[in-house]
Amino acid sequence: MDKYFYTWVNNEESSLKFIKNSSKTTTALGDLECIDVYKKSGDLEILGTLYNRYMHLVFGVCLNYLKDEEESRDAVMQIFEELVVKLRIHQVQNFKSWLHVLTRNHCLMVLRKKSRSSTVSLEEALVENTDFVHLDVDDAKESKLTVMEACMQTLTEEQRICVDLFYLQEKCYKEIVDVTGYDMNRVKSYIQNGKRNLKICIEKNSGE
Repeated sequence: MDKYFYTWVNNEESSLKFIKNSSKTTTALGDLECIDVYKKSGDLEILGTLYNRYMHLVFGVCLNYLKDEEESRDAVMQIFEELVVKLRIHQVQNFKSWLHVLTRNHCLMVLRKKSRSSTVSLEEALVENTDFVHLDVDDAKESKLTVMEACMQTLTEEQRICVDLFYLQEKCYKEIVDVTGYDMNRVKSYIQNGKRNLKICIEKNSGE
């Protein structure tokens, strides 16, 4: 990534921009086009263009979890470095939603490494009612969080995105339709099936 350097632009959004030593224009490409070109070429200019579109959102999510501007800025750069590898191997249909999940998972890992007492409780965020994913917060909290994260990864991409948007981001069905492009019936089905599969996985792997 020697073609790039990072700089924080002093504006109202405190936006991080990737500055490239090239005049090549890539801004006209759509998200999926950028991903396709990047996978084929490995061109970091394409990836930087794509990431710039959502960097302010990534920073906002990081700040919400980490509660520290400098640490959040570091996380934004680290997530870009993750993208360099992960976008080459993952099939992504909705980059914005996929990036949100990646950002959230990155922040959770940062918090887990810092302190067990600082761990963000995914189980609390995902609880819709008492018969959904019920996990007691006790001395095994770290282990249960690990199970939760692992089980999220067992869902299909569509289920994982919709469950994340519905339970963690508290989006309504219509908002999820707008974000993902899935129709209403599919969104409801993905949430229902994802919720069921997640609960089964958690209960199986937590010994409950």
